Amino acid sequence: MEGLVNLVNGIIWSPALIYLCLGAGLFYSIMTRFVQVRLFGEMIKLLFSGKSSDQGISSFQALAVSLAGRVGMGNIAGVAAAIGFGGPGAVFWMWVVAFLGASTAYVESTLAQIYKEKDVITGQYRGGPAYYFERALGQRWYGILFAVASIFACGMFLPGVQANGVINAFTQVMGEGSAMTVAGLEFGSMRLLALAIILVVLAIIIFGGIKRIASFTEYAVPFMAIGYIVLSLIIMFTNYEMIPQVFGMIVGDAFTAQAGFGAAIGWGVKRGIYSNEAGQGTGPHAAGAAEVEHPAQQGLVQAFSVYVDTLLVCSATAFMILTMGTYNIQGTLPDGQFIVQNVAATTEINAPAFTQMAMESVYGVYGNTFIAVAVFFFAFTTILAYYYIAEVNVAYLTRFISPRANRTGTFLVKILIMIMVAYGGLNSAGYVWAIGDIGVGLMAWLNIVGILVIFFVAKPTLTMLKDYEAQRKAGVKHYEFDPAKFGIKNAPYWEERHAKAQQKLAESSLHKEPKP
Repeated sequence: MEGLVNLVNGIIWSPALIYLCLGAGLFYSIMTRFVQVRLFGEMIKLLFSGKSSDQGISSFQALAVSLAGRVGMGNIAGVAAAIGFGGPGAVFWMWVVAFLGASTAYVESTLAQIYKEKDVITGQYRGGPAYYFERALGQRWYGILFAVASIFACGMFLPGVQANGVINAFTQVMGEGSAMTVAGLEFGSMRLLALAIILVVLAIIIFGGIKRIASFTEYAVPFMAIGYIVLSLIIMFTNYEMIPQVFGMIVGDAFTAQAGFGAAIGWGVKRGIYSNEAGQGTGPHAAGAAEVEHPAQQGLVQAFSVYVDTLLVCSATAFMILTMGTYNIQGTLPDGQFIVQNVAATTEINAPAFTQMAMESVYGVYGNTFIAVAVFFFAFTTILAYYYIAEVNVAYLTRFISPRANRTGTFLVKILIMIMVAYGGLNSAGYVWAIGDIGVGLMAWLNIVGILVIFFVAKPTLTMLKDYEAQRKAGVKHYEFDPAKFGIKNAPYWEERHAKAQQKLAESSLHKEPKP
């Protein structure tokens, strides 16, 4: 099975996908005139401007839910793996894919807003790639294909990576404990205890729906991210003389990588996409659930989330590891040799170990414990985001069948994701990461190809950006969006919203008293 997984992973993550991700980001950056730079201030302003409603969540809550998906094991163990397999130069390519990917995040999240709809059963907003593929392209089969791929990826392939990281971090602090036999297999008692805690808390939250997930993540995500970055900055500033050297390693090794130029790009892009998810098609699900005045607003907020994920959190991890020298670089040399070896050869690369060692070297046992706690919050909130994505796609597939089909499908996804959390938590890290990469790559292929086709067919995201900037320049107090004005069809939510606004305006003008 592991050999089959590695074979499929190698096919999906061929150089074609690497350059597709980079190329799409560059293309959208040029087409939007680098919106990720021009409207950076507007992104920050929009974070706190929206309000939630009975049908939707606020812009900040949508950011928190999407960051819950973006900020996870990719930021701690993923960065370590990128360095361990691709050298310090892989971090440079993580930055590149984040900067370019911010424009891709704008595009896919704006599409999710344009073509979102109210769920016929819950009344809540639903949106994402499956919805915009059906409505923008008129290709329902492609929407179904993406929905099925997302359920497999987020319900089966990806949760195990996060659970595995949490449990490995926990046992790094507490040890494996006494041996226990379950179903004929032997596991440490501490590993089983960590798994039990994760499953209980996970069940409590996911059975509460998107409102409970959003409420949890809007507090947990900022808290964990800020605390993690602050401790990382302390390490950097206490070793400030190393900062120029670390920058030099990252930039210099990006083009003459000790692990090979191809390895630096490949691992940097792979782990960059895994971490920030720009173009993967996961962020649009939360974006489509947001209550906003104009579709472009949520696109800009989601573009900002890519910066938070990679340029802040991932960079913090990279600087910790490289500053303290707690890493190895795996090569293709015989007898298990390393290109660079600074720590024990038995240290797991696809795990939080490098990061924990860096923290421990400065903060002692407290640093190790903090990373374990950070990993728990980072990974746990990501599992919640994965569940929500799977739920949205189940809703897409069952929305025209019956409420019973929706409830059954949603319940089965909840059970499936808990089973996969248990499976991933008790398996080896390398194997589980390879499964996760298949999920990421599968969604990225379908989503990036789809949004490129949409762009060449209609260019709705560029139209939205120009319209939003025009209203912004005019200094309007409340933004408006009329799909018909721009020839955009199959946008039921915005069509209904605009019709109600026009009706309200007409009624108010009729009730105005004539001037004497």
